[in-house]
Amino acid sequence: MAGVIIALTCLFLGIFLRKIPGFPTLKASNWVQAYLINIVLPALALLYIPEIKLSWGILIPVTAAWFTFLLSWLIFGILGSKFNWDKNTTGCLIIVAGLANTSFLGFPVIEGLYGKAGLPTALLIDQGGSFLIVSSLSILVGSIYGNHSESLAKVPVKILKFPPFGFLVGTLIMSILDLKTPEILVPILQLIGKTMPPMALLAIGLKFSLDRSSLASRFFWYGLGYRLILAPAIVWLIYRHFLLTDSLDLKVTVLESGMAPMITGSIVAIQFGLQPKLATLLSGLGMPISAISLLVWYFLLG
Repeated sequence: MAGVIIALTCLFLGIFLRKIPGFPTLKASNWVQAYLINIVLPALALLYIPEIKLSWGILIPVTAAWFTFLLSWLIFGILGSKFNWDKNTTGCLIIVAGLANTSFLGFPVIEGLYGKAGLPTALLIDQGGSFLIVSSLSILVGSIYGNHSESLAKVPVKILKFPPFGFLVGTLIMSILDLKTPEILVPILQLIGKTMPPMALLAIGLKFSLDRSSLASRFFWYGLGYRLILAPAIVWLIYRHFLLTDSLDLKVTVLESGMAPMITGSIVAIQFGLQPKLATLLSGLGMPISAISLLVWYFLLG
């Protein structure tokens, strides 16, 4: 609970700082984003990915995160093309609406509703799904739809140069070879990892601006509608054929699919210039709004 309070304090701190005349908001925002992308994400990869035991048994819940991201890409890609949306808007919706906040929001919600028994499945969905996606596919989408988009031939090079992706590949190899992160590094990595929620929300706060036109934007509601309603509904319709309908695995998988948009996903979108204002609104306002939808899903699942 203390971590949540600190993180939310950082959100309001960011909002307060951006309103101070003369405060170097852009420089501070860029510094926080660079810290998250270049230090925190690689640290989390080293901390968690080598611990994942790759097996067929973990694939069903984990695939839900990949499925909903790819579905987001399909839906918003088609809609963007059909209705001539700005590429930045389409890319923002694909990334931010396509990724659920399966850790910072997901872990305490799952533990609060189902106890510690639900955490292993939640951890697998986050680390084997959301975290891998934000370190790989989201970069691909950002490279294609971003302000600095280049030819598709150059996209792989851009992905390879993105620090979290290199650590992702390295830690996946460690997992396959059953190599553990050196124990001496674990406390340091844990300390860095704990800074992710407050620093991410600080970055959101530094970019956050709320007005009536923002809330009236159809793109904001398209993104939230997909993340909070459509994604978990489709996951429930499909995954109940592979998991027992009254099992904890299914309930956790559906609820994790209905979490608010992922904060780190919005940071990646901002990094690529994909509608920063929309990205911050989706992840920032998505959290309090998702409290209602998650409660509904909880009672519907039984």
